[in-house]
Amino acid sequence: MIPGGMNPKQMKKIMKRMGIKSDEIAAEQVIIKCVDRDIIIDEPSVVKTVIQGQEMFQIQGKVRESETEADLSGSISQEDVDLVMAQARVNEEKAIAALEKSKGDLAQAIIDLKS
Repeated sequence: MIPGGMNPKQMKKIMKRMGIKSDEIAAEQVIIKCVDRDIIIDEPSVVKTVIQGQEMFQIQGKVRESETEADLSGSISQEDVDLVMAQARVNEEKAIAALEKSKGDLAQAIIDLKS
């Protein structure tokens, strides 16, 4: 029973009338990739709720974390490289190396190349 005396069937009907859809998702593991670590949820219970076209996920399970080393090779955009090249007046190779060294910090990469 849900607090307030409403049973789950009534709650589902009300949610349906309000345009709220809720589905349980069968998942073995959920991984949230952060900049410096991964949050891993084993044996998760995942519920997807859609309200006015907005998707939300509720996740419960056994949580653990693992540290990761940031891999910037895929996260440096060509726009960033072009900007560093133009501002520091260097070639693409040097611009990419400076961006990797500064962990994607444009200003620091330009400062490092100009000094």
